[in-house]
Amino acid sequence: MADTEKFAMTSFRDMPYHRPDIAAFGEAMKKATEEMQRAESYAQARDIFLSLQEKECEVDTLFSLCSVRNTIDTGDAFYDSEIRALRAEYATLIPLEKAWKEALAGSKFREEFTREFGQQLLLQVDAELKTLDESIVEDTIRAGEISQAYQKDSAMAKTVFRGEECNFYGLLKHMESTDREERREAFHAWAALYAQISPQLDAQYDELVHLRDGMARKLGFTSFTDLAYLERGRFDYTQEDAAVFRRQILEHVTPFVAELRERQRQRLGLDLLCYYDEALIFPEGNADHEGDMETLVGKAQAMYREMSPETAEFFDFMVKYQLFDLESRPGKRMGGYMTRFPGYKAPFIFSNFNGTSADVDVLTHEAGHAFQGYLAMRSIPISALQGSTSEINEIHSMTMEHFAYPWMESFFGERSEQYKTAHLIGAISVIPYMACVDEFQHRMYEKIDLTPMERRSVWREIEKKYMPWRDYDGETFLEEGGFWMQKQHIFLYPFYYIDYALAQMCAFQYYGRMKTDRKAAWEDYLRLCRAGGTKGYFDLLEEGNLLNPFHEGTVKASIGHVIEELRQRY
Repeated sequence: MADTEKFAMTSFRDMPYHRPDIAAFGEAMKKATEEMQRAESYAQARDIFLSLQEKECEVDTLFSLCSVRNTIDTGDAFYDSEIRALRAEYATLIPLEKAWKEALAGSKFREEFTREFGQQLLLQVDAELKTLDESIVEDTIRAGEISQAYQKDSAMAKTVFRGEECNFYGLLKHMESTDREERREAFHAWAALYAQISPQLDAQYDELVHLRDGMARKLGFTSFTDLAYLERGRFDYTQEDAAVFRRQILEHVTPFVAELRERQRQRLGLDLLCYYDEALIFPEGNADHEGDMETLVGKAQAMYREMSPETAEFFDFMVKYQLFDLESRPGKRMGGYMTRFPGYKAPFIFSNFNGTSADVDVLTHEAGHAFQGYLAMRSIPISALQGSTSEINEIHSMTMEHFAYPWMESFFGERSEQYKTAHLIGAISVIPYMACVDEFQHRMYEKIDLTPMERRSVWREIEKKYMPWRDYDGETFLEEGGFWMQKQHIFLYPFYYIDYALAQMCAFQYYGRMKTDRKAAWEDYLRLCRAGGTKGYFDLLEEGNLLNPFHEGTVKASIGHVIEELRQRY
């Protein structure tokens, strides 16, 4: 791993940054390629591989630091220019990276590598070789620039709502108000803000779709969808399998969510449930957490200390080195994520707290990712195998949300049961939307020349299929199909979003097991976390004692106990 002297552990704010020497790393890669081709023993080949990994770890750590600081403040001129420069320099490594991976994949010691580290390592290398070529260098740079522009445009968007300057996250809090007029006004302000920046977003997405399609064709693929599946490490399933999974959602999840929405309409005493009503689960208001950011982190620390020895060690480390940036601020990128600083063996959690129960979800969901990363960086020597594909990674995070249920009283007091009800409703209700996002993206890359209005029309058609209850109260921009723009995964992480639905099915399986044998459920979960990405998707499901979501009947079996519980709770 990385030189410990270069990465002496310190708090996030004190981690030194300098631009990594990408050219020097390129030379190191070139040298390693030549040495791998000449290696006369497995021991020698192994040393070459691990030595280059150490150099890559240093570069990746600095890149990750730069990226995080850029997202914390998209208006920071230094990190804005740094991340642009790094993306451009990284893209120039593509030919050298391809040569290195060819040398590794073609090594006469391939069998020995596989015997020691498992077949997944070189399966990944083989797949990556199909996605790397000098012909896409300029396109890769441009795609990075567009993605950065999208993040900045959405982060900087703001409006004045009832005398308060708000960004998108600030308006979401008002959309959970018990005052329906406030919810309605906040919703229309939220929609107007997206409509205001929609010309930029339309143009950015249009260029991204064409760029990605062009890159795929240069690499010999018939569409970007084929390339994206390979880039996402989807070796075990196909687009047809994904369609089968979406069908199961349509057959089993959509009808129950429609039932929940009708129950919600009745509870709220409404003639018609509009979009801006959906977030309000209880007429007296949703359960909000008690305490500010520091208080919440302190409560989370107490929870993880009680949960298990492993989680105690992990979260104490996160707190000691302040490996969070949680508060929403002007210019901060939207959303939340977990990333890693591999040289420090340190996870990092980024979020935008907005005063709702979602703040607590960050301290369970993103912490689930971080917990797995913390374990893997200390037990799996190959960095490429420390994390898995997102279908597995999201199991780590979503399951932790359910494991945290017994501690919710410390966050929500006497309303903890209402929080759990709302959380379960949210977990199952969002699944049809995930199917919408996935089907939409498949459609977009099938017909890349659609106009912005045609894209919106496709979205609205899909939305009505999976979410027939959705009513936008006459808001023209959304009635025409503009809602797709608020999902950053469509812009930044194509084809990612269905992975949340796949993972939630597995998280529901663990949750069902927790009800009868929490210890066994935790042991299965811990074993999955520790396995990282050392095996393929289907094999990792077996490792974690989980049913395969693509198999007929798994969706119905996974959600059955959730439906039963929610019918009792709500």
